[in-house]
Amino acid sequence: MIDTHCHLNFDSYDADRDQVIERAFAAGVTRIVNPGVDAESSRAALDLAARHDNIFAAVGVHPNDTASFGDGDLAWIEALAREPKVVAIGEIGLDYHWHDSPKEAQFRAFEAQLALAAQLELPVIIHNREASDDLIAILETWARDLPPALRDRPGVLHSFSAPSSVADRALAAGFYLGFTGPITFKNADDLRRIAANVPLDRILTETDAPFLTPTPHRGERNEPAYIPLIVARLASLKSLPVEQMAAATVANAERLFRLPPESKR
Repeated sequence: MIDTHCHLNFDSYDADRDQVIERAFAAGVTRIVNPGVDAESSRAALDLAARHDNIFAAVGVHPNDTASFGDGDLAWIEALAREPKVVAIGEIGLDYHWHDSPKEAQFRAFEAQLALAAQLELPVIIHNREASDDLIAILETWARDLPPALRDRPGVLHSFSAPSSVADRALAAGFYLGFTGPITFKNADDLRRIAANVPLDRILTETDAPFLTPTPHRGERNEPAYIPLIVARLASLKSLPVEQMAAATVANAERLFRLPPESKR
């Protein structure tokens, strides 16, 4: 199993980061993708990846951190993205919930980072909160002119929670959909219906740890060791053996991020 989105460098893991990583591997998680949200966290993600063979990084600026985004940000993103353990540009996108950055600044940063991803032939990890219409329109336009190396792996809509129409448009544009803890929540029937209809070869498993802890651990800090709960719920929605769902989502992550095989520990 692979956790394709978590934030192990966040300070909620400062006291026991190594133990959290060990628990993940003990639970059957073979690789982890750790995205940044700004310069500091992107560098920290890359540093963590450098210390662990089976951890990989993504680098970028989260929409809530884009108010002062400029050419200097593109420069450090590009420099870090050329490191061999960086597998994506992200976490990038649009967020209309928190109002931490004006929409115009979010658009500018989002489109600039998308252009850089195309230039570097790296997939993108997309954050979307209450911005589905604008976000999917931007992604559809971007995806039309991608280089051949990205056309079948443009990126993932991380922690998918948008309407089914957005799922359909994202899938048509070539994107993968990532599912997190809410797929296990009691009141998430609409999300489960969407997940059940996503083609098996476009599903990714994520925790978004330390956030979005799945049932039965809600209220606790999330961590990658809980990925088996996401895999099991998706398997039940697809009426598949857990082993088949695990294998499919591993293959999907390897294809999207061009991950190497699991390194023996």
